[in-house]
Amino acid sequence: VTYEVDGGFMYLRDLFGPENLLISFFDSPELIHEAMQCWFEIHDRLTAEYQKHIDIEELFLKEDVCYKTSSLVSPQMLEEFLFPYYTKLIENMKSRNKRVQKMFIGIDSDGHIESVIPAYRKIGVTIFSPFEVAADSDVVEIGKKYPDIVMYGGFDKRILATTKEKIKAEADRIFPAMKARGGYYPTCDHGVPEDVPYENYLYFRQLIDEYGK
Repeated sequence: VTYEVDGGFMYLRDLFGPENLLISFFDSPELIHEAMQCWFEIHDRLTAEYQKHIDIEELFLKEDVCYKTSSLVSPQMLEEFLFPYYTKLIENMKSRNKRVQKMFIGIDSDGHIESVIPAYRKIGVTIFSPFEVAADSDVVEIGKKYPDIVMYGGFDKRILATTKEKIKAEADRIFPAMKARGGYYPTCDHGVPEDVPYENYLYFRQLIDEYGK
């Protein structure tokens, strides 16, 4: 069972607006902490209620804290404003599980997610996605650098709209290397765009099946 939720940055961005949020980290830090305490209390109560009946195997945070070249806030700001509340929630969720021995933590962020991997690993995140290619995220190279993380995505969604030859070339570049690494979840680096022909998508899925054997 996965508990999927908007992470702190996405939650704050929706409350404040993107520009106002970045200003508020500096001008109104107490208000940011108050909002994050509210975030923590909501999800702590919800998961506590769920965990009366089930164990939760994964906490998955939809964060979107990155853009094309880096993160929108520094690792130090993540550690100051978000991580204390994540840590409390994770500890409480783990303590309430009755049978599950290990709870996984995952994060999804568009943009250059590599810039935040070291920071999130500090709080136990081991699952990352979607490795957006337009933001220079290369799953092959990142997979070499971080051999112990679980990776979703990394296949350029724009290539799916081109030709089968280009799809095959990208699959040949990515899939053997990731299979040798120990595997990953081979999906495109975001939702499938509407300009992708159905036949191309079926071909992409066919290649996944072939390489997965």
